[in-house]
Amino acid sequence: MPYDLKPLDVDAETTPYVDTEGWGAGGDRWALNFGPQHPATHTTLRIVMELDGERVVRAVPHIGYLHSGFEKLAEALDYNQYVTIASRMNYVSPIVNDISWHHAAEKLFDVDITPRCKAVRTILGELGRIQDHLLCVGASALDLGAFTGFIYGFNEREGIMDVMDYLAGQRFHPDWTRLGGAMADLPDEATFIKLVKRVIHELLPPAIDDLEGLLNKNRIFRDRTEGIGAVTHDEAIAWSLSGPVARASGVKRDVRKDEPYLCFADNWDGQGAEPVTFKVPLATTGDVFGRYLVRLEEIRQSIHIIEQLIDRIPGGPMNTWADGKMAKPSKSEVYGSIEGLIEHFELVMTNRKWKAPINETYACIESPNGQHGFYLVADGGPTPWRAKHRPCSFVHFAAFGKMLEGHLLADAVAILGSLNVIAAELDR
Repeated sequence: MPYDLKPLDVDAETTPYVDTEGWGAGGDRWALNFGPQHPATHTTLRIVMELDGERVVRAVPHIGYLHSGFEKLAEALDYNQYVTIASRMNYVSPIVNDISWHHAAEKLFDVDITPRCKAVRTILGELGRIQDHLLCVGASALDLGAFTGFIYGFNEREGIMDVMDYLAGQRFHPDWTRLGGAMADLPDEATFIKLVKRVIHELLPPAIDDLEGLLNKNRIFRDRTEGIGAVTHDEAIAWSLSGPVARASGVKRDVRKDEPYLCFADNWDGQGAEPVTFKVPLATTGDVFGRYLVRLEEIRQSIHIIEQLIDRIPGGPMNTWADGKMAKPSKSEVYGSIEGLIEHFELVMTNRKWKAPINETYACIESPNGQHGFYLVADGGPTPWRAKHRPCSFVHFAAFGKMLEGHLLADAVAILGSLNVIAAELDR
């Protein structure tokens, strides 16, 4: 069995990572290690529980099973190279982390990307949100025994992978964004539009209907999720929760609305364009079922956002080379102008890199799991002096113990699945 069940009066030297002092008054309670060798904890999460029968009296989440050094690596990589690290912090929707990293870097450099790049990044960011929510909902259903729900959610993600593959040549980690733009323009805009429309018009609507038909009125699913892991509005704010977890508790906070960026901002194209419209879904129950409903509705809202942009992607350059020379010049610039040739030579063949201003900044976006940002400190060199990551999973996993208190052991799987903890965001 994956459970490590021990009485609490064991000698401390045999359990060096668990401080059980004061646990189990009277010796009637037990310490249980839930994970990391457990399918629901992905072999990277560990929760030490104090049990009274099957009731969880106390729970302490532990991290440290997926050491990465992500933040320290930023000090040795320039602002483009580090995108390959940022995307691996969230292996469920990597493109979102790519966008988040360069959103912060461009704020540091005070660079405004082109309208074409803003539109494409917005579309990709919402595809990433859908990609993330589909896996979260599907895996949560799987953890509670609804294997078919996992298939409904997982299969349609392949269509989004096809988009990323076409765009960047990589299905899993596209690493497509660059400082001031992207690694390349769309290979063929018509094909890109066709692939995206296939996802939002052909694949997703029946998948959402199937998930709702399977789970919304399923007695077992509702019994396992309603009233489980409930968080109040004030608790969500006090614990710094964000994204669907906070909005399921009635917290009306969405970075896309409160701190607009890309096509969520006014005049994003420089010609008076209105920001894209969407609704922020809220629930009031704050439980596992509420988080499931919020995520499903967010998929619909993401489809609505993409529909507003997919047929009106602006023309013009994808990169800001003409203004700030942040990205490599296009082939036409390299072959047709001496400035482009020199710039390409210096960026590719020499050690000349961008010199960031001596400054510090923080920028965030609304990722699928909530507020996701980077705090950057620059000393004038080509790499960050320090980079601090603000992940959603770290905050949510820290609150997991309080959500679990008073529930049954079996509820741990339901609550953990509703938080969508990505282990690579925990150890930094």
